[in-house]
Amino acid sequence: MMRNLRLSSLIPAGLVVEAIAENEGVIAVTARSGVPARPCPLCHRVSRRVHSRYGRRVSDLPCTGTKVELRLVARRFICDAPLCRRRIFAERFDDGVVAERSRRTSRLECIVHHLGSALGGRPAASFAKRLMVSNDTLLRVVRRRACLRTDPLKIVGIDDWAFRRNHRYGTIACDLERRLIVTLLPDREVATVEAWLGNHPQIETVSRDRGGGYGEATAKALPNAVHISWRMRARLSSTPFASRCG
Repeated sequence: MMRNLRLSSLIPAGLVVEAIAENEGVIAVTARSGVPARPCPLCHRVSRRVHSRYGRRVSDLPCTGTKVELRLVARRFICDAPLCRRRIFAERFDDGVVAERSRRTSRLECIVHHLGSALGGRPAASFAKRLMVSNDTLLRVVRRRACLRTDPLKIVGIDDWAFRRNHRYGTIACDLERRLIVTLLPDREVATVEAWLGNHPQIETVSRDRGGGYGEATAKALPNAVHISWRMRARLSSTPFASRCG
């Protein structure tokens, strides 16, 4: 039996409801975007020419313990820009509705992210059941939405790594504060490493091996940076910035 529900509590703003049905414990809301035109993701030219339509099934916040599924009617548009390579493009909904290729609405994704960040996977599993998501989904959302810091690099580690052992080597650069890989350089030449370090003048400390190549590149690009060798860094392994990237 259908419940008396307000549409504003079921769907995100910006969508137009076409039908509501309940079947096997799932409230299915068929909706579409109320915007008549969309910009091409490649050339950003706005198009009104609809090529075709297709359906998307997106999970939303549950209502009174019942799962809510949005069945979005998405459109494919024709791009009229003569020089654009994207002749046909799929409709992108607003970020506040549902992200591209996402299976959950943005508001559900936000709650799942905060729940997973606060409690983790298993502790949040009982709460996740009320949101109709699994604990694995919690962890995936947290990893995907992990905010990359925008503050500049300060402490980095550089070392060589093998594309193919004994044949081709590159250079790996890591942020030792976040324990994240920053970039992979195509080789381990002094000029390549020097150019990359020169693009990050805010680096204060460079952890490297005792070879002369990386030391020379660091000295040229960052003359005021502090050098930490591998042997010295082993003694400082208890400090956060001295831990090797995993």
